[in-house]
Formats: sequence, C-alpha cells, structure tokens
Amino acid sequence: MEIRRFGIGHRRPDGPPGTHNVRGAVIEAGPLGSIAELALGRNALIEPHTNPNSTWFIVIEGGGFVTVGDETARVFAGEAVHWPADVPHGASTSLSEMRAIVVESVPGAESAGATLEGRALELPPGRDPATPGEGELAEGSRAARYDPAQGEPR
Repeated sequence: MEIRRFGIGHRRPDGPPGTHNVRGAVIEAGPLGSIAELALGRNALIEPHTNPNSTWFIVIEGGGFVTVGDETARVFAGEAVHWPADVPHGASTSLSEMRAIVVESVPGAESAGATLEGRALELPPGRDPATPGEGELAEGSRAARYDPAQGEPR
C-alpha cells in the first residue's frame, strides 16, 4: 500500500506567474499527467493562463470562481470544471476559501492506456441499488480538529 500525504503542512506556493494566496501539493506526477491538491485562501487568484494539458478542476471544499476562455462561473464543492488544453483558464476566490483536486492529462494519454477499463460491481441477490446505507457520524467534528493558526482553508 502506498499513501501520499497532502494538505496542511505539505503545501507550497503554487500557480503560474501572477498567482497569489494559492498553495498546492503534488499527489502524483508522471509521463501521462499529474494529480495535485490546491488550496485557495480568501481573495486568491490563479492568473488566467494556458496549458497544453487537458485538466479537471474538481472543487472538494468551499467555493469560488473559475474562468475558461471568456466565461466566468461560480463553483462550489461537489462541482468539477474542465479546462481544455490550450484554452486560457484560471480560478479565484473573494470572501471564501476553496480547495480543489486538479487532474491533468497530457495529449494522447488516452491512447497510451491511461484510461482504465472498468466494470460495475454486481449487487448481491435481492439488493436494491437505491437502498440507503447504514451508519452514523463519528464523534468529534472537523471544526474541532481545525487549527486556525495554520492559516489554511478548513
């Protein structure tokens, strides 16, 4: 098993020239692409720029704004934005913070076998796919573990 660490304590300033209040951590980088985590603080900016890679900007916490070409849209946790290769793109925040996972794939990665074949798992006999899960929240809250002295998005 391989575990990669990212998040608070593992980030460094990141982004193209003109970027401010953005920190990131590379989770994986290889010949077919990369995966990174970005944390945008309040009033952060990833200056619009181009990249030869196709990229998914996947918002996992908070929200802000993304720009692709001449369009700007508000995004929130649970939304993903595609940044096409060679099209100017960027992101920003105002009064909120935002965390995102950024997945880049180099041109031709799909034909190089980077796309994994998959199949759906079979459900046990009699199991309805819409059956609600069972469980409960663990004790303690995320807010209790957050250290504001870290100066990072929650």
